[in-house]
Amino acid sequence: MYRIKSGDVFHNRNMKNVQKTIGEIKKKLHNSIDVADRVIVKNGVEVAFVYLKSITDNLIFSEALFEPISNFERKLTFEDIKQLVKANDVLTIKPDEVIENVLKGAVVIFLSDSEKILSVDILKYNTRIPSEPPTSPVIMGPREGFTEDFKTNITLLRRRFHSDQLVFESLFVGSATKTQVIISYLDGVVDKRIVKEVKKRLKAIEIDGVVDSYYLMTLLTNRPNSILKQTGSSEKPDIVAAKMLEGRVAIIVDNSPIVLTVPFVFLEDLQNSNDYYTNYTYSTLLRFIRIVAIFIAVMGPGVYIALQLFHYNILPLKYLITIADSTQQVPFTPFIEILFISLLFQVLYEVSLRLPAYLGLATSVVGALILGDTGVKAGLISPPSVIVVAIAKIALYTIPEQSAQVTILQYIFLLIGASLGLLGLIGGMIYFLNYANSVENFGTPYLAPFSPFILSDNKDGIFKVPIDKMRSMPKSFKNNERDRINEDS
Repeated sequence: MYRIKSGDVFHNRNMKNVQKTIGEIKKKLHNSIDVADRVIVKNGVEVAFVYLKSITDNLIFSEALFEPISNFERKLTFEDIKQLVKANDVLTIKPDEVIENVLKGAVVIFLSDSEKILSVDILKYNTRIPSEPPTSPVIMGPREGFTEDFKTNITLLRRRFHSDQLVFESLFVGSATKTQVIISYLDGVVDKRIVKEVKKRLKAIEIDGVVDSYYLMTLLTNRPNSILKQTGSSEKPDIVAAKMLEGRVAIIVDNSPIVLTVPFVFLEDLQNSNDYYTNYTYSTLLRFIRIVAIFIAVMGPGVYIALQLFHYNILPLKYLITIADSTQQVPFTPFIEILFISLLFQVLYEVSLRLPAYLGLATSVVGALILGDTGVKAGLISPPSVIVVAIAKIALYTIPEQSAQVTILQYIFLLIGASLGLLGLIGGMIYFLNYANSVENFGTPYLAPFSPFILSDNKDGIFKVPIDKMRSMPKSFKNNERDRINEDS
């Protein structure tokens, strides 16, 4: 943090020292081109304004500060200035807080005949209007999402909690960016030990800058080197609000539309906001489909290559003949073929993400159809391999929040299947489940409420019951346990 010592700049200030003071402030800010200053003289008193014109509202500065002070008839005092700009956020600050306030979008005001310093907050910058997040579309339900402005995000949460239980606490992370991080929770619902631990971990972070909330994800985990996601994230206020009602802590990062939540369990990504805006039986069916899809995404290519290399005798004869006919002209080994197709799909996915929207769709369609069909006709790849990899890649995105982790596991189990067969795959799955069962963050097991099995929490697990049956708070993680629905209702 920049500091201006009172003895260096603000001592015994008079009219001839005002310009010196402005010069010192500009020097501390490296004479950046957006540092602005205005000086007026009223009845022998020199009034100076210093601010960053790039992030302050110049119209408010002119109409609410500069003009009223310029038109004041009597000799100016700080009390007069406070009265003139009373509609704005006016604070009396210390000398070593000048630079910090200017960088936050405030206008700093000082007089030639006084040691006091005023700060008026007129921060303004363009922000995005809340809209439906591209990562979380819904068929029914709220369609607004968080934006990059933390004040807007606080408002979106405040609108959902008309209660004095809602708490927002602020701190700054990053030696260069000094990014504002907001910790939000429901007092009386959250376990204060979790709040205390979140604050402790955030304050312990020593980093030069935080550009997005994802910078904090691994820094908030017990096992930062794990491939498993251990922090929840969402762009939708209704999802975050629902998690806070269960006793979680939300972490809002300025300049990021992604709000983090802790504690986190795998079940959260298995759930979808549409599940709560549709029939509960249909939601249960969809969750079963997601579980099957994730299993296919992780194990599908590995199982296919294991059957083709080591266990072809257990395949039905007609299917075995079909595979043999389609692969006899392929010059690559089955493992190289599957790996090549998987990498091709991954390249197409990366290209479609980074190209403009009107080109990305065309590229993905052309790549999938033309390259796949041409590759089969040229004898470089076989139709069964294309189908297996395509199904695995499509199934992967039934739970898009877990796509990164599932993609890594997909390649790991592909290697295991190609080298050790079905027994290796079974052993690998047992090892992975045992590893996932050992992961915990903020005292919460990653696989809860399945392991350990918690019956009451499974009312909103793979099976989903009507909302009037979910009366108690989740027991998968620490919170102030209470009934969510009155027994008499």
